[in-house]
Amino acid sequence: MNAYDAGAGPPREAEAPRGPEAPAGDPRAADGPPGVRTDAPQAVDPAGDPAGDPAGPPAGPGPRGGVAALSPRHQVVAALALAVVAVAVCVHVGMVFLHVAPSNTVTKTHGEAIDEYVYPEFEQNWKLFAPNPLQQNIAVQVRADVRTADGTARTTGWFDLSAQDGRGIDGNLVPSHTQQNQLRRAWDFYVGSHDSDNRSANSRGSLSETYLRNIVVLRLERGEAAGRGGAIERVQVRSRTTNVPAPPWSTDKNTSRPVYRVLPWWPLPAGETEGGAR
Repeated sequence: MNAYDAGAGPPREAEAPRGPEAPAGDPRAADGPPGVRTDAPQAVDPAGDPAGDPAGPPAGPGPRGGVAALSPRHQVVAALALAVVAVAVCVHVGMVFLHVAPSNTVTKTHGEAIDEYVYPEFEQNWKLFAPNPLQQNIAVQVRADVRTADGTARTTGWFDLSAQDGRGIDGNLVPSHTQQNQLRRAWDFYVGSHDSDNRSANSRGSLSETYLRNIVVLRLERGEAAGRGGAIERVQVRSRTTNVPAPPWSTDKNTSRPVYRVLPWWPLPAGETEGGAR
């Protein structure tokens, strides 16, 4: 039989190889290029364009924090608490400002109320608006009647306590608060609560006297003014005030002669003798 025999037709075109057939109803059977799945989901942007941003629409606002996260009732409580704190701070700052400010109508009218608020916790030892500089040097000195260990009574010489503090401060980069202010503030406290005749001028006079006496007794005991085994029986305090010399270019004339203010003798109660003062 040759190529022209009956039943022989024109040669068939070569057929492409066929893979396994998809079962009926499988969406992969839809028309499309070979090797490409037409059923795969495609990202669609907010405008409907399949080629849009695959990240999708932006996320909404995050959860609220702070006071805004509280319930309305708690927000009201927080606001009231903040308002009370703000008012308290304003009152405190205003009282301290009036305390250190120069004399004015408000301080003259309500000075007593201001002092009651400020003293003693918030006392400020400074003034606003260029206070007058100190023009005097004030030294606090003390002497004592003592009884030595052998029973001999004697009176010591004057101890210059301010000079002792000055020597402790001179050349010291970090002087203590006690060396700088304790004795000076005690003397200012006494002078401010007594008149020129050393009579108490207000209810704080007795307190200022006790405070100053305790300080000088402690200084004498540390310096062993009565000797080892001795006891201090009474003390006397005085101040020595000298004017600060005027500069050479000044025309002011002042005397350099010291002025003394001598306080009466103070007997020591039993609890303040022999190391009892604290």
